Amino acid sequence: MQIDKNLISRLEHLARLELSEAERESLTNDLNAILEMVAQLQDLDTDDVEPLVYINEDINQLRPDEVNNQVDVKEALKNAPDEDGAHFKVPKVIDL
Repeated sequence: MQIDKNLISRLEHLARLELSEAERESLTNDLNAILEMVAQLQDLDTDDVEPLVYINEDINQLRPDEVNNQVDVKEALKNAPDEDGAHFKVPKVIDL
């Protein structure tokens, strides 16, 4: 696959960009260079390489959730600028 002016124009349109001719040329060269590097990777012999599923062999050590350090409602609302006894009251920020 080669990157040409038509593809760059389509990408420019999809990304809502307005590129100069120099930027288009630079982008074309950069994308073609990337495709060449990918083509080189296709030539590598990976028959004896096992697929990598995880970076390391560690297993997550999960702990059970424990409820602690709870604050009761009265204590939580103590410094609230506005509350209704059970909830914080905040100014409306979205008008529908």
